[in-house]
Amino acid sequence: MMKLKEDINPLLLQVVRSVVWVYTVITYIPSYFFSAAGSNLERARRIKARSVSGHPSGPYRAINSEGKLVLMLHHGVDTLDKMFEFAAARFSQRDCLGTREVLSEEDELQPNGKVFKKVILGNYNWLSYKEAHHAAKCFGSGLSALGQRPQCNIAIFCETRAEWIVAAQACFMYNFPLVTLYATLGPSAIAHGLNETEVTHIITSKDLLHNRLKPILCDVPRLQYVIVVDSKPTSWPDIPRGITIYNIDGVKELGSKPENLAVDRKQPEPADIAVIMYTSGSTGIPKGVMISHGNIMAGITGMAERIPNLNETDTYIGYLPLAHVLELSAELVCISHGCRIGYSSPQTLADQSTKIKKGSKGDTSVLKPTLMAAVPEIMDRIYKNVMTKVEGMSKFQRTLFVLAYNYKMEQITKGYNTPLCDSLVFKRVRALLGGNMRVLLSGGAPLSAATQRFMNICMCCPVGQGYGLTETCGAGTISEAWDYSTGRVGAPLVCSEMKLKDWVEGGYFGTDKPNPRGEIVIGGPNVTMGYYKNESKNKEDFLVDGNGQRWFCTGDIGEFHSDGCLKIIDRKKDLVKLQAGEYVSLGKVEAVLKNCPLIDNICAYANSDQSYVISFVVPNHKQLMAVAEQKRVRGTFEEICNNAQMEKEVLCIITEAATAAKLERFEIPKKIRLCAEPWTPETGLVTDAFKLKRKELKTHYQDDIERMYGGK
Repeated sequence: MMKLKEDINPLLLQVVRSVVWVYTVITYIPSYFFSAAGSNLERARRIKARSVSGHPSGPYRAINSEGKLVLMLHHGVDTLDKMFEFAAARFSQRDCLGTREVLSEEDELQPNGKVFKKVILGNYNWLSYKEAHHAAKCFGSGLSALGQRPQCNIAIFCETRAEWIVAAQACFMYNFPLVTLYATLGPSAIAHGLNETEVTHIITSKDLLHNRLKPILCDVPRLQYVIVVDSKPTSWPDIPRGITIYNIDGVKELGSKPENLAVDRKQPEPADIAVIMYTSGSTGIPKGVMISHGNIMAGITGMAERIPNLNETDTYIGYLPLAHVLELSAELVCISHGCRIGYSSPQTLADQSTKIKKGSKGDTSVLKPTLMAAVPEIMDRIYKNVMTKVEGMSKFQRTLFVLAYNYKMEQITKGYNTPLCDSLVFKRVRALLGGNMRVLLSGGAPLSAATQRFMNICMCCPVGQGYGLTETCGAGTISEAWDYSTGRVGAPLVCSEMKLKDWVEGGYFGTDKPNPRGEIVIGGPNVTMGYYKNESKNKEDFLVDGNGQRWFCTGDIGEFHSDGCLKIIDRKKDLVKLQAGEYVSLGKVEAVLKNCPLIDNICAYANSDQSYVISFVVPNHKQLMAVAEQKRVRGTFEEICNNAQMEKEVLCIITEAATAAKLERFEIPKKIRLCAEPWTPETGLVTDAFKLKRKELKTHYQDDIERMYGGK
């Protein structure tokens, strides 16, 4: 992939700068333009958090919450049912939840013989806040009529869609703790979650009932009711006796009967469980995290404070799994501020997405969202796809793009805007996400500096890189909109504080210079109640101090910079000690090498009884085929991935990239395995947030591990 920092004639660069500057001065009122730029630059440089104890290890708090951590958005609105009632009253007639109409579906035969389902979608149909609130109230009343009781668990196993939020709000209203399960969990993990929480009712979709739930229903003896969110009547699969199936309309109709609506509902207290969220299970059996209403309210309050000018005119696009804390929290933040939420999926997001029929519009083109949450994997794909297209441009077009890119990078670091570059050069790239995006929120995993800078420049909007965990309601830190530095995740949110704990084995200490380092420990009202029925793990990971505040030990290693912003630098579980005694951070190796254009995904691996690192690599299809053509290696993509010569060629390229990035000799992989199959949640090799499942990857590639370490 081309480098954006190319050697360009200095005179040509000066001419471009002059033209852009004249245009800007003529187009914008200078006093306003310069004051805004200066203000943003001043904001970016200010102290954002500081240690309230004065010790370099912390605890650190945001400057605007040094005295007291924030619990809620509005006084008295301390539970999720009160928050939704507040929003429904304040934004009654505004659009709340939107779903695109499916106009047609057809099977399309691909050149490789595979059949892909393609869809043509229409406009979004909307539920207003008043309608969504009424639907949730009727659904909750209907669940109550079917025997669901307050403070008794109920499960949702469903794709991201409007009905998910309606069902969730119904459960929040009636104090039914909601057990969330990823749609891509394996059968044993699903059965484990349902049995551990002893649910009698489950909310799901027609597809998941037929394809995922049906085989395990006999293994969940307490289950009595399955509620399907698809509104249209459908044929149900053969299911065990004792289980009754309803669809969502039938339950709402039951709940809307006067005798059922008149029944007093037991409203939740802030300390009551709102969600038992099962993690995606990157290691072992997934754990259920108990999240109270007060926890979530604190978390979304902290997140909302970092999104500038958030209000009812914003449109959010929802497509990540709602069973993930990032998506659920982001959507609740939007609902609390009266935004509208239009639903999508990774397969229909853009015009070029896999399920969108050629010539028709993807969801971003129709919805034109202003807000979006994304995991780094998705932003990495956008970055690599765009840069591959730039490589295919004519020399003049490519030079113009690089000039504009470098010029804008220079200007935004000074606090200035670049309206000419935005309108002439980056408009088409910005249109990939609808053209109106004003804030992108990144979470779930570290975002590379190259991808973050690309999104800042080409999407013409700030990227708020956040850090949080399910155990902290997804809340921890988010970088401020005007902070264009890369590699950092911002200062603690107003709802939480952080401190660093020395990790002797890894060599990280609060006394380290120039920045204090250590294991990140998060405290505050957003720290959850612990793991469901897992006291031993609770004692290991959660702490309560003398003031009654809960703390969570994250296992991540961070350092605080002088302005109070956090940088994630390592992870305890990713550290492997090699045979000669060197410590290797697998996550660090992966983060560095993912910047290599030839790599779409990578998993570094090391055995403690071996002297070197190996890696499994999912190569970029176009880049690998170009290398193969250059080396005169023929065959299909799968055949080229299995070619020993190509493994050596790619290893040389990776070694060069690792050396240029200043990895230590012992950190650079000595052998690799090229993997033709992409790692998706459906393969079971990554989580729904695209985090690597190291245990599953090790099992899947065990033969290759033995080959690479055995010299076969």
